[in-house]
Amino acid sequence: MLDACTSAEEATKLATTGQEMFNELSKLPFSVVAAIHGPALGGGLELALACDYRVCSDDDITRLGLPEVQLGLLPGSGGTQRLPRLIGLMASLDLILTGKQVRAKKAKKLGIVDAAVPDSVLLEVAKQFATKSKPKRKTSPKEKLISNISVSRKVIFDQAAKKTRAKTRGNYPAADKILEVMQYGLEKGFAKGLEKEAKEFGELVMTPESEALRSIFFATTEMKKEHFGDAKPRTVNQVGVLGGGLMGAGIAHVSLGKAKVPVKLKDVSEDGVLNALSYNYKLFSKQRKRRILSKAQLQAKMGQLRGGTDYLGFEQTQVVIEAVFEDLALKQSMVKEVEALSDKDIIFASNTSSLPIHQIAEGASKPENVVGLHYFSPAEKMPLVEVIPHATTSDETVATVVALARKQGKTPIVVKDSAGFYVNRILAPYMNEAAHVLMAEQEIEHIDNALLNFGFPVGPITLLDEVGVDIGAKIMPILVKELGERFQGPDLFDTLLNDGRKGRKVGKGFYTYKGKDKKVDKSVYGLLKLTPSKSISEDDIALRCVIPLLNEAVRCLDEALLPTQEMVISVPSLVLVSLHSPVVHSDSWIIMDWINLSRRWVSLSSSTVKGLSHVRRCWIGRSKIALSTKNLAGLPAFFFA
Repeated sequence: MLDACTSAEEATKLATTGQEMFNELSKLPFSVVAAIHGPALGGGLELALACDYRVCSDDDITRLGLPEVQLGLLPGSGGTQRLPRLIGLMASLDLILTGKQVRAKKAKKLGIVDAAVPDSVLLEVAKQFATKSKPKRKTSPKEKLISNISVSRKVIFDQAAKKTRAKTRGNYPAADKILEVMQYGLEKGFAKGLEKEAKEFGELVMTPESEALRSIFFATTEMKKEHFGDAKPRTVNQVGVLGGGLMGAGIAHVSLGKAKVPVKLKDVSEDGVLNALSYNYKLFSKQRKRRILSKAQLQAKMGQLRGGTDYLGFEQTQVVIEAVFEDLALKQSMVKEVEALSDKDIIFASNTSSLPIHQIAEGASKPENVVGLHYFSPAEKMPLVEVIPHATTSDETVATVVALARKQGKTPIVVKDSAGFYVNRILAPYMNEAAHVLMAEQEIEHIDNALLNFGFPVGPITLLDEVGVDIGAKIMPILVKELGERFQGPDLFDTLLNDGRKGRKVGKGFYTYKGKDKKVDKSVYGLLKLTPSKSISEDDIALRCVIPLLNEAVRCLDEALLPTQEMVISVPSLVLVSLHSPVVHSDSWIIMDWINLSRRWVSLSSSTVKGLSHVRRCWIGRSKIALSTKNLAGLPAFFFA
């Protein structure tokens, strides 16, 4: 519907129509009750807000929120005006500016709903509310002070604007407009606020940021529906996990918590097992604190996680997920050990981040049961998982791990068996170029800030620390061997590792870490024999880092590494969780800019991209992509409009 709008005026009219409909609902002479089971997001919640009472089920699938900001928009059917008048300014700012979704109990605590009840009695309770007279909402003294006194309002909005600018760095116009519209409505009144809301909604619909974010959203939605074949998945009643590190512990957690299947966990040491158990207890305790789990439920979850240093009980599993370090011989031996456990077909899923799956399957007696299942760290938070079948992996195996990943709350994508798969393959040149910039004596924070200001949620040097310097040291040589010299980064990993700098997980890498705080460890400069400066502009640093990423994405598309073109755009947004995807920027570059920027990149970069010839256009959803096919040194292909 929004995509059909050709002007801001048309989009404004759509918003006004929705507002008028909900206004009529709110003016009915009898009480109207919204009974909510499942997600009530965006317009669904705005409809509920126009009702006199709201009752929701306490089911896990029930979520309430106004996520329009994540599409580069603001709530356009009264949400910016009704929510602050219902639950107060502070709470509504938090919900609308972040687009966060809340569960039933939290919604009740905030005052969004009047009751949160079991689904079995939802309609009966809703009927009881329908017999009540229209409510007179009471405002707390604190909220009256904030909302009704102009000085208090100004302080709140000024603070919110400051925090918003620090987070979005000017890349996200919707957040600024949300603040403007909410403040205007509180100062000028409800009716004027609705007018302002509709007008600004219409303007935002036409922005390139919203257009690109909506494109990514719809591509991602379609990706979640992808079945990746017609084979029927096996039933998975129990999962095995090999490795008790952060990744193995995280995989165990999503298997227990989301997929709701018992887990057997094995590590080479008892300390590794205890660490995994402790990690899961800590995560479940946080859910207990937030009242997502009861004490009994927490204990039940932990009772379903059994660990040890042997394979006891693994014969009862249907899928074993390996999450050990990148050692091909070790992974191959584990395949044989799992195959020896039972005559039944146990699927062996490797969480390798770079090793080709066909190599891991070499020597397997049943290679059809071997598949890649690559999670991203931390596994309990990151939404994407890559499923990598090799040439003889069975369709049933693929269907089973795809179904399991979805139950774990993940968005699975099936990727061709190639070194680095898709995500690490496109991120490696990006982080390599950032490392080259560092070795050109640029300050660590200067490099990170360049990409933060470009729109990434974390800078590339921070990302290296998050991934782990030791992991990078393992992955890069594999990519160079399998894919060529363009993946060759500067020689700095060994120097850092010899100084114990593995990254955030050990408290120091390029930064030092204490709790949630981090700061640049300036001793790194001496270690690498650098005299840091800011001699390269932020724009040039961003250009140097982003174009190799996009160029590699194009290569992956040429090689049909992913099953659909839309995934080329949507997958990076799931990994980077960016407010302003690189695709958003690249879509705004016209063809002449592409040529000029490409030449500029070659003049700046540490290496010259080879293997490009002419540019042809193809549509990916609503975005265009430049594809390279033959030879023309120096013109990296990337997304453009």
